[in-house]
Amino acid sequence: MPFQRLIATAALFAALLAIAPAHAVERTIPTPAVAPLLAPLPLANLAPALANATLPADPAALVTAPTKDEGPADEASRVRQALVALAMQLRDVRYVRGGHSPSTGFDCSGFVRYVFAHAIGLRLPANSARQFLAGVKVKRGDMQPGDLVFFHTRGKKRISHVGIYLDNGRFIHSPSAGKSVEVSSLDEAYWSKRFAGARRPEGIAQNG
Repeated sequence: MPFQRLIATAALFAALLAIAPAHAVERTIPTPAVAPLLAPLPLANLAPALANATLPADPAALVTAPTKDEGPADEASRVRQALVALAMQLRDVRYVRGGHSPSTGFDCSGFVRYVFAHAIGLRLPANSARQFLAGVKVKRGDMQPGDLVFFHTRGKKRISHVGIYLDNGRFIHSPSAGKSVEVSSLDEAYWSKRFAGARRPEGIAQNG
């Protein structure tokens, strides 16, 4: 009897050994099927995109800083933009005869002189008549932002008023006592009748 049990046990053990490999194969995921999922990502292919996505330390420099490829026309445009930007910031500063700063107020030539000095470092003569002589003559149809526009407000034989041209016939100036720096139009009857011409200061004429 014990011998028969031993034989039965041995037979059962042999049968289990024969069955086990089959189950093992059925439960195992083939290695080739897993390999693509575990393979490292091709990071080398992402390098160009990552490099292009890098932002500069100061993004504003992309707008304001000149580049090595910037030509005379681009430089002239930047100069004119600086002049107009500062002039527009000074709107509502009151008129004061002989005034030459925002703290004291401006007269017409003091306003123009301040803008050019502080926006682009160009020092203009002290009065409108001398400013008229210091610039290059510009036809009315060729005026650009930053050019100076002059007027006869005290008789046609003398230059007595000046402003800074903006665009579309508009200019900014410090007009007269009781008023402040403001934008006016050459199409207005008063200014149209008294318009004496436009001049381009040497400092911006050299840049176009």
